[in-house]
Amino acid sequence: MTTRIRVEISGRDAFWQKAVLVEWEHQFPTRELMLETDNSYLIEPEWLDDLQRVANQCFSKVIVAPKDPSRRLWFRRLLPRSDDE
Repeated sequence: MTTRIRVEISGRDAFWQKAVLVEWEHQFPTRELMLETDNSYLIEPEWLDDLQRVANQCFSKVIVAPKDPSRRLWFRRLLPRSDDE
């Protein structure tokens, strides 16, 4: 079994993020995304290109997350995005 990678799905809004998941289930019913946090999923590395293509179709993008998510949270506290304020 291969090591899964953590990805985040970032969409225009919650509707488009959900659309990525719905479209993924429709196109790849045997490939289950394992939910890790609200927007973070564990996937097989060979699925990444397909997931990015589906996300693009839904005005979204897939970001490969760091192996240690606490580091990203630490940076977000230090450097908040303008839309988080």
